[in-house]
Amino acid sequence: MIEFEMTGRVGRDLRPDDVRIVAAREMNLRGNAVINVIDPTKSYQPTFPNADATCVIAKRSIDARNDVIYRYRIEGYNHRFESYVPYEIPEYKDVTDADPVIIIGAGPAGMFAALKLLTLGFKPIILERGKNVRDRKFDMAKLTREGILNPESNFCYGEGGAGTFSDGKLFTRSSKRGDIREVLYQFVNFGASPQILVDAHPHIGTDRLPKVVENIRQCIESRGGEYHFGTKVTDMTRNEDGTIEVSALDSENLTKTGKPSVQKYSAKKVILATGHSARDIYEMLVAKDCALEAKGFAMGVRVEHPQALINDIRYHGQWEPGMPAAEYSFTEQVNDRGVFSFCMCPGGVLVPSETEPETIVMNGMSNSARSGKFANAGVVVQINPEDIPEEYTDKGAFAGLEFQKDVERKMWEYAHEHSDSENPFVAPAQRMVDFCEGEDSEVLPETSYKPGVVPAPLHEILPPFIAERLQDVFPLVNQKTMRGYYTNDALLIGVESRTSSPVRIPRNPRNCEADSFPGLLPCGEGAGYSGGIVSSAIDGINCALAAARSLSGADVEDEPHEGTAGETSEAE
Repeated sequence: MIEFEMTGRVGRDLRPDDVRIVAAREMNLRGNAVINVIDPTKSYQPTFPNADATCVIAKRSIDARNDVIYRYRIEGYNHRFESYVPYEIPEYKDVTDADPVIIIGAGPAGMFAALKLLTLGFKPIILERGKNVRDRKFDMAKLTREGILNPESNFCYGEGGAGTFSDGKLFTRSSKRGDIREVLYQFVNFGASPQILVDAHPHIGTDRLPKVVENIRQCIESRGGEYHFGTKVTDMTRNEDGTIEVSALDSENLTKTGKPSVQKYSAKKVILATGHSARDIYEMLVAKDCALEAKGFAMGVRVEHPQALINDIRYHGQWEPGMPAAEYSFTEQVNDRGVFSFCMCPGGVLVPSETEPETIVMNGMSNSARSGKFANAGVVVQINPEDIPEEYTDKGAFAGLEFQKDVERKMWEYAHEHSDSENPFVAPAQRMVDFCEGEDSEVLPETSYKPGVVPAPLHEILPPFIAERLQDVFPLVNQKTMRGYYTNDALLIGVESRTSSPVRIPRNPRNCEADSFPGLLPCGEGAGYSGGIVSSAIDGINCALAAARSLSGADVEDEPHEGTAGETSEAE
């Protein structure tokens, strides 16, 4: 296979004949060679069975350095030496009577672990503390509009996980951990746009991802898998026969009868995919003498600009209606720590993502069209365990977690004391230049954050080692890559704190099982092994493979990819 590049106008597809002309030259084919052109975004395209070569449009990205154009990466297969093999989704088997594997959490790691188990012939039993994705929307609306927080159903908890209502970005750098196509093609199979198969920075959109998540559930249930919503895991016990008994509170029964009900589930393997905000799970594991360790994470603010300004910066004044809303990313080193943008949402809105009362946690999301008037991104500072203030050292593995909670609580306390709003999740905010110069912002610009904002000295409220690096990075980015980015038209809102888990559950890299709890497979963001939808999905797939290998031995040919015990550095 050889690779070559082509360019084209934004908003216009590549013509197959143009691809053939370039391919013949790049692949040294004869002038009358028959070449198939495959565009994965098209549902139908004619092919010739006796073709000399096949060209596949593999990647598409926008280049606005001069004229605004698409750059395409083309993969060419000369049939004299090799064949093009299209990706095919494995068969989902009927597992009604198969051996069970319990999955705790219905986020991307849990969902894709379940799908993989279907292909391997095992029955996934998914326990999710939150609600199904449709009912979950009502609780998020109450949180945003009325400030009513359901601790078990919000922007973090519930079917699909936190990523479902955070734009649905699918960009990842985790290609060495597994086959990314397995994730992307399954998303398309369940209703996502085929454009994600070629876009350099693919996204599904908050308006479309819930239906995709629902379709995944229907597939799993139709093959004999189980979902149990409103099921909050409270205990796990390893029995003498090697099975793990999982105890969970049934909130649906509590709602109906007013009495708590404990349900029991049992299996030889349990995949723990609870996400980065399930702090009670860590406490339960400690009580079971399961080893935990502190790990690095990141913290900062949400930055909101007018989308028109970002369009002007990134397209160098060439943006026109019909062009995609511009996005950005950056990574800088400031005083020996990385400072980077995270989860950038073009045309997006800011949302409250707290899971506990009397805290403020910010996140962003955008719909598939990305047509909103604002652009937002997390801008965060890398935090290593040694950066945590000394007063937290006695917390051990929970040092970062407790530090994280205290900053979230501090944000709420300031906003609560300085705002007369009836919404308890009003957030502290400051203009960008004011923040960097240590000046108060008396008047704040318009924002997409529905609960509202209150002027606040974020440069004083944030921990000094975070605030100082942020104060340095915004003028630096303006100078180096995005002139116009550093402006008082930009709003900083605190705090962006849930980029990843500050805790890791150590596991064996070969079988993915917890070092101190055989049969338990810590998985995804909450376990400290991923950082976004795709990397979490891949980790779920690898944990499912590991569970299947342990249960069936040599019957399962695949095995987890090397590196699954490490942490991704991506910013999806």
